[in-house]
Amino acid sequence: MIDKLLPYIPTSAKDPLTKLLSNYTFHLKIVNGRKTKRGDFRATKPIASISINNNLSKEQFLITLVHEIAHLDAYLKYPKAKAHGTEWKQSFQRLMLPFLNNHIFSDEILNPLAKHLINPKATTDSDPILSTQLQLKNKVLDTNKKFIFDLEPGVLFTLNNRTFKILNKRRTRYECLEISTNKKFLVKGNALVKIMIH
Repeated sequence: MIDKLLPYIPTSAKDPLTKLLSNYTFHLKIVNGRKTKRGDFRATKPIASISINNNLSKEQFLITLVHEIAHLDAYLKYPKAKAHGTEWKQSFQRLMLPFLNNHIFSDEILNPLAKHLINPKATTDSDPILSTQLQLKNKVLDTNKKFIFDLEPGVLFTLNNRTFKILNKRRTRYECLEISTNKKFLVKGNALVKIMIH
């Protein structure tokens, strides 16, 4: 399985990932990028399955893979545990430890990743600093896109084929007006959006 993964992970993660994979049996599918999720774990019988998007940066792919293996680890020990509950958090923390070094992750990612792992959330998107650094590392990042926190009030942008105007900042989110419906929405500051040229 490790040979299948080599194009998708940081080169220096090969040995610790090989060791990790030797402890588990599951079907792995590398799938076309999905908008709603980066990875997925299913406790299918007789063998569990994990899917990971193929359009992630190598660092994001590795984190997502270990995230999903942590679901498998928690499921094997605590079949009725909550998806992102205490058991999963402990599994994710433990399984990520061998990867937490600057041979695998740059300092820009390693530092926020270490902080994220103190109390990991269901997705790295809930961590603005880590999420931003991972997106910046993503080689498929659209150069026409910008983070909302880089834009000024009044700027028009598109997100999920909908057009919005930035109104103002509220803590970590930005109040935005959807042009077609005249409704207001709160959008995360680390959301990647396409600026409207007018």
